[in-house]
Amino acid sequence: MQVNDGDRFHRAIAAIDTANADDPETLLLKGEVVPKEQTHAEMALRWVERLRPDASEALKLAARAHHVRRWERPRADYPAGRQGYLRWRRDLQVFHAETAAAILRTCDYDEETIARVGMIIRKQGLGRDPEVQALEDALSLVFMETQLHAFRPTQEEDTVIDILRKTWRKMSPAAREAALSFDFDPEDRRLIEAAIGS
Repeated sequence: MQVNDGDRFHRAIAAIDTANADDPETLLLKGEVVPKEQTHAEMALRWVERLRPDASEALKLAARAHHVRRWERPRADYPAGRQGYLRWRRDLQVFHAETAAAILRTCDYDEETIARVGMIIRKQGLGRDPEVQALEDALSLVFMETQLHAFRPTQEEDTVIDILRKTWRKMSPAAREAALSFDFDPEDRRLIEAAIGS
């Protein structure tokens, strides 16, 4: 039986969404409580499609699966501090790539496509690979849209500015332009302007 690529893609998206369906974490978005990873996955894919209308199937799949079942690897399982954080992030990238690979195999994807999705999720080639850059842009925009406002009060102002500065440096000019069009809370915008002006 021949596999229809469009059907396969839609089956994969549905399978990724099913894998994210029991996320216990939520976020408040436009006055509505929504499942965190499912919402982030949908938004990341929309941003990828907006920034790169020619996005490959592998990039779209990576965007939808970039944090698949993230709650299964909580930050609290790792030591406090920068080294623990970096180890957690590295382990997460491997976990997400492996989880995505298992899902894609059930949807009849070839190993070359699965490997490419994993490379994009692990951000291999950031700064050199336009598709990895597109995912980085999408994730940065989703952070600014959905997490910055709640994150800001939990940290010292200098820490937030530093994080925003690092985020901004990783973003493409098109993503920066998109971010500046957001209707930010005035305090969020002030910190963004401080970050990009420093």
